[in-house]
Amino acid sequence: MSRRKPDTSREKPSAYNKALGLLVRREQSERELRAKLSRGGYASDEAEAALDALKAHEYQSDSRFAELLARSRAANGYGPRRIAAELKSHGIEDAEIASALAGLDCDWLDLARRQLQRRYGRKTATEVQERARRAAFLLRRGFDGSTVSVLTRADIGDPGDEFD
Repeated sequence: MSRRKPDTSREKPSAYNKALGLLVRREQSERELRAKLSRGGYASDEAEAALDALKAHEYQSDSRFAELLARSRAANGYGPRRIAAELKSHGIEDAEIASALAGLDCDWLDLARRQLQRRYGRKTATEVQERARRAAFLLRRGFDGSTVSVLTRADIGDPGDEFD
């Protein structure tokens, strides 16, 4: 079996074409694209020009990215705090995060209840330690303290205040 040598004669695509190719695969934030272009060896001025052109043609939109990611994460059972933190890590502005979360039209209490039932079944926790375990699970999923308290009857504060 003979191995093919990689074709090194091809030219590197322009920053615009590279970013467009990445966007064809999935929606990406501006920060993600900028980082990928930088790792790909593109000059910062060429990368910025490409990103500006992509935004001008509406091929790249941080608000669209935020809406899609928020919808996907909520469908997977994550709470608003976790979704907001992930969007923040992608460089999405606070106003766009708030807009994406508001656009979900999601009943967070019902979603948290379903996640709790999926994980622990319908049996209610009677012991303090078990309620605390369930509360910790929901907090890790990104639900706020008041939602978690209602569902688990656990005595917790709102540990997510530092993220606000």
